[in-house]
Amino acid sequence: MRVVCTPLNNPFASLGKGFMWTYNMGVIDRLKAIGPGALIAAAFIGPGTVTTASVIGAEYAYLLVWTIAFSILATIVLQEMSARLGLISKEGLGEAFRNEFSNPLARGITVALVVSAIGVGTAAFQTGNIVGGAAGLSTITGISENIWGPVIGLIAAGLLWTGNYKLIERVFIGLVVVMGLAFLINAAVVRPDIGALGGGLVPTVPEGSAYLIAGLIGTTVVGYNLFLHASTVQERWDGASDLAECRTDTVAMIIVGGLITTSIVVTAASVFPEGTQIADVGAMADQLEPVFGGYALTFFAIGLFAAGFTSAMSAPLAGAYATAGALGWERDLTSTRFRAIWMTILGTGIVFSGLDYNPVQVIVFAQVANGLLLPILAVFLIYAMNNDDLLGEHTNTTLQNVLGGIVTLVVVGIGLRTLYDVLIL
Repeated sequence: MRVVCTPLNNPFASLGKGFMWTYNMGVIDRLKAIGPGALIAAAFIGPGTVTTASVIGAEYAYLLVWTIAFSILATIVLQEMSARLGLISKEGLGEAFRNEFSNPLARGITVALVVSAIGVGTAAFQTGNIVGGAAGLSTITGISENIWGPVIGLIAAGLLWTGNYKLIERVFIGLVVVMGLAFLINAAVVRPDIGALGGGLVPTVPEGSAYLIAGLIGTTVVGYNLFLHASTVQERWDGASDLAECRTDTVAMIIVGGLITTSIVVTAASVFPEGTQIADVGAMADQLEPVFGGYALTFFAIGLFAAGFTSAMSAPLAGAYATAGALGWERDLTSTRFRAIWMTILGTGIVFSGLDYNPVQVIVFAQVANGLLLPILAVFLIYAMNNDDLLGEHTNTTLQNVLGGIVTLVVVGIGLRTLYDVLIL
């Protein structure tokens, strides 16, 4: 099938430049073209998304659906910048940040920020990833999460040790399909109230919800995914000539991730009475009963495991790309120093996953922490995206800077509101 498309003459043409291009391929070829965008979607559809979206749907029904819409727009805006930077400059985001400043002090502060915020931060998030996946397996087998946690960590380590990017990418895509189908089918079966769902697109902040709003944004617009994307696009594509395909992959896969998140909120809102407090995996699994009946707990547990396992691989990989780039080390999946970084991050998660933590509390807290960190990374990214020497004609347009600025301001506002609720109240 041959399709010919041309850019639309509208203010968004610069942002979407290349989304449509002349191509001659079948459905199978198009599926094969899916790349790093699926990796990013798999990374943010982790235990944090499943848990936070379930809690939001159960407590506030559709009132916070607008948070998903904002999160997906924000993710598209920032991830497109990150992917474009990596593809055009042939640098990782850590390298770009490091090279933005010639002053030794400014460079040192930047490197310290990246290493501490991403390297150390991903190690903290890793605990929630592994614990979430372990909670899924524990539900099925009855074996303690403290045992399954280290097992999941070791399996993830084995896959990362291969250094085979294509293998890792396929694992991510497969696990996202497992999660997505269960929730999308269930959301269709429960027949949500479309009017109420549409009403949820109007921004409101119910009392006590700021913490969860920050958590959902933090689980979707993930700071370390910016580093992961800038590096993985270089594994898949060659340069500016592939920018259109890269953008399409990014936008399409992030939207798919957003639909999965929405379906989780929808199922929870449809099954639980508004105001329900979810405290464990068993309670979350009830939302799948309309489709899976007595097998709901098993299917939900499989989905939660898939979510945890994908994130258990993406966090160490992103932390390694970020830290290696910031320190000026080689970003090679098989290099000793690169492996040492992700092994440290993964090892931290394995150790803490063996301790007795409540999975729901650990996961939600990790996402909120990420949401508070994101504005700093967004400011650095927008700054780098306006460097003519780095990107030439592919620097940000005015529209892209405005959208990036709005995203940053909203995230800052939500972060400050969350701090107020947690520290003052």
